[in-house]
Amino acid sequence: MSGKEAVQEVLHGNQRKRGKFLETVELQISLKNYDPQKDKRFSGTVRLKSTPRPKFSVCVLGDQQHCDEAKAVDIPHMDIEALKKLNKNKKLVKKLAKKYDAFLASESLIKQIPRILGPGLNKAGKFPSLLTHTKTCLCITFTWLSTSWCHLLKKNWQNVWALYIKSTMGKPQRLY
Repeated sequence: MSGKEAVQEVLHGNQRKRGKFLETVELQISLKNYDPQKDKRFSGTVRLKSTPRPKFSVCVLGDQQHCDEAKAVDIPHMDIEALKKLNKNKKLVKKLAKKYDAFLASESLIKQIPRILGPGLNKAGKFPSLLTHTKTCLCITFTWLSTSWCHLLKKNWQNVWALYIKSTMGKPQRLY
């Protein structure tokens, strides 16, 4: 099955079963001759050309520099003083977690967040992602996948057993 046919099948399966939530599409990579106990683990981020959720709201929990940068581009932000005002109040932390879809936290602040806010964000599954002052970001497009991610594997494409594309509730479709 070609890539285009697999995508059409995933989208067609998605239309048959309508859920009351927004489904995502995943690219799953099965590896062979790869032992996660011995071999190094890797992870990365992919920047998409379009936003998967148009009304995705993010809050920056940052130091002064990150708060200034967030303010300049009109992104909601909180500094350490604003976080301390919440004073581990479970209701306020829960309200904060419901208000935003994701959180980004400065390097200097991320270790203090559990102490300041308690377990509220973690329980909601919204523990902040790390926000650094360096501007490096690993960005690849779907078609560029063969040259950028495979160098992390010992034998490049020979370590890839299969590629699957699937929606949250749909059946996986094999691409490779």
